[in-house]
Amino acid sequence: MVSRRGFVCGGSASLLMTGMADRVATAAQPARVFEWQVTSPESQGIAASGLEAALTSGSTVGALRSLLVVRNGVLVGERYYGGATASDLLAVNSATKSVCSMLVGQALQQGKLKDLSQTVRELLPDHAQKAPNSPAAGVTLEQILTGTTGLAYEFTTQLRALATSAEPVQYVFGLQSDGKVANTWSYNDAAVSLLTPILERAQGLPLEEIATRDLFGPLGIEKFSWGRDKGGNSMAYVGLKLRTRDLVKLAWLMADTGMWNGKSVLPGQWVADSTRVHTSSVWRNPPIVNSGYGYLWFTGTLGGKSVAWAWGYGGQFALFVPSLKLAIATAATDPRPQDLRTQTAAVMDVVAQVVEVVS
Repeated sequence: MVSRRGFVCGGSASLLMTGMADRVATAAQPARVFEWQVTSPESQGIAASGLEAALTSGSTVGALRSLLVVRNGVLVGERYYGGATASDLLAVNSATKSVCSMLVGQALQQGKLKDLSQTVRELLPDHAQKAPNSPAAGVTLEQILTGTTGLAYEFTTQLRALATSAEPVQYVFGLQSDGKVANTWSYNDAAVSLLTPILERAQGLPLEEIATRDLFGPLGIEKFSWGRDKGGNSMAYVGLKLRTRDLVKLAWLMADTGMWNGKSVLPGQWVADSTRVHTSSVWRNPPIVNSGYGYLWFTGTLGGKSVAWAWGYGGQFALFVPSLKLAIATAATDPRPQDLRTQTAAVMDVVAQVVEVVS
């Protein structure tokens, strides 16, 4: 059983983000707005009574704000709680990491990044010159994505320092080795934060504009906000806010092997690689079992089905079940650290009900 401390780290990071600036962004050249086709559960082979029971059970989770269900590319279930509405931009917290993983996959396909063996020294040479002996300089892009950087970082004591640093990249370069066995998984906001300057240097654009051009625009995601750290950088590890209708688009994009309305938005091989187990995750998210970690996506088994999900603090989930052609997204309020474990489990229990009904 995971410790309470593990759950505090595991969900993610928005508690200490209070006061960080964020900016509402709109695509410079908005794609055609895509709203979900809404259809009956029965038309997609789902018992309406069972899905309704699952959606209704969400109202018993006081922190839950939204629960959306997509099957076969159509919206079959949508419920908001606690006064939330379909138009609200809701925090996805550390699910932001999974979004940035998608941007890395696109940059590789475009040739903007060479491969995952590139080191931080190669990717951020100007910063590396300032600290050539830093352990961070030798970290590879793949190690950042798989959570195996070996950099010493503790969420509970260092997140605020990272987020409030005027020079966050140099903060990461100041981290020492954690001394653990190579390829040991650990949760590291600081390491993931390097994806912002890596992607921006490779693409020659701010992170928000990269996301708008390559990911949000093609999906018709026209409005979002993205928190910034004290250095004015969009944070790759936390800070994104989306409508849950748009969060579930990202889950469905993954479920449909990177295809959107018949067009490839994300390389199918990247989807497969992102959701293949590269290392074991020490965090647990019951009733999911066999927990693992891909490229900033958690993996596991739920009800005998392989699943993968983006996981944000407090129960922000973008989960998909490839074998069922199913995508589910949730949003919830941020709990106190002592309530995190209970709240996360309660939200996942509702998600599991949906998966069981569809199965």
